[in-house]
Amino acid sequence: MIGMEYITALGRKAKEASRILGISGGDLRSGALAAMAAALEEHSPKILAANEKDLVAARQNGMSAPLLDRLALNPARLRGMHKGILDIAAEADPLGLILGGGVRPNGLRIEKITVPLGVIAVICEARPNVTADAAALCVKSGNALILRSGKEAIESNKAIAAALRKALASAGLPEDCVQLVEDCSRESATALMCANGLVDVLIPRGGAGLIRAVVEQARVPVIETGAGVCHIYADAAAELEMAVSIIENAKTSRPSVCNAVETVLVHKDIAAQLLPSLAVRLAQHPVQLRCDEASLRLLQGDRNASAATPEDWSTEYGTLTLSLKIVSSMEEALAHIRRYGTRHSECIVTQDCTAAQRFLRETDAAAVYVNASTRFTDGGEFGFGAEIGISTQKLHARGPLGLRQLTSEKYLILGEGQIRS
Repeated sequence: MIGMEYITALGRKAKEASRILGISGGDLRSGALAAMAAALEEHSPKILAANEKDLVAARQNGMSAPLLDRLALNPARLRGMHKGILDIAAEADPLGLILGGGVRPNGLRIEKITVPLGVIAVICEARPNVTADAAALCVKSGNALILRSGKEAIESNKAIAAALRKALASAGLPEDCVQLVEDCSRESATALMCANGLVDVLIPRGGAGLIRAVVEQARVPVIETGAGVCHIYADAAAELEMAVSIIENAKTSRPSVCNAVETVLVHKDIAAQLLPSLAVRLAQHPVQLRCDEASLRLLQGDRNASAATPEDWSTEYGTLTLSLKIVSSMEEALAHIRRYGTRHSECIVTQDCTAAQRFLRETDAAAVYVNASTRFTDGGEFGFGAEIGISTQKLHARGPLGLRQLTSEKYLILGEGQIRS
């Protein structure tokens, strides 16, 4: 089966699994996560062998270095996935939380509680770690998962999904709580985007092209995630060594991820002091600098510096490349961020409390920082255990999508025979 017929079959199984999962107890779901973590550990040789097949094929097909980094698994990353599942298992049950309510004048008792979303579909690219993270978050929050990965990661994801499904069955939950779309054709992706009545929400995980395609084509509800043209603004009152350290971390610790900085804006009053020091530090990695005219003059002769093009300001590089621009004021910095930012993560480095408060107030993004690296925009770093993506929209959730963000609400109304006049 291919296309809609195939997705319909998966969706029906997911619907039934979500019904059972949604009414299961918190202890059962946490126990299932413990079994899933153990299964990753038990099957790690198979998973790593499958990942190597994907990597060999990806290299032969000329995959870029950032995507290879996202695709690659190793024992340390598998241990991180294992720990991530256990961390999620240890979180409080997000279902059945009482969010509000009270007694109406007519005696009706109204209570608002958290409930699962239902069936969550995730379309991702070359990111096998998403399979484990998404599965754990969905099971813990009572949601069934349908994952559709790119063909670049299909062998890795088959191995991971098989281990997780066996663990679910052994723990007493339907294995169809987690399903992998093994048909990597464009038809299957399109069918998943149009699976009304079967998929309750679709979350894309990948580059700007994937996210744009899903937002434009999907007929099911979508939570837009991930595109990260993130900025750091070094204010006139920035402490120079702090600014250099933050920018270095935000660009070089893992340049392929969506919370890495892509553009640095520097106030003109500190540019002559900051930029040469920053260029020296970034050259150790080495980072290629795309400079506006003013910053290029200051870095004249630096072999890593070249002139920026208009496209650079809106580019999510995902590599060791960074755009630099000198601005005359915070107004200019904020205007640049409004024009080119993707509302993901933005930062100001400053010792001026008034400037910091203004930046926090006027910057429209899921995460806004003062004197800290944008690399902290992450479910684990925010104390959520993990996240299924970073929402850059405002409905129904924004920022890291952890357990609480994967729930909806339901009203419970208790009466004693009341009727409406």
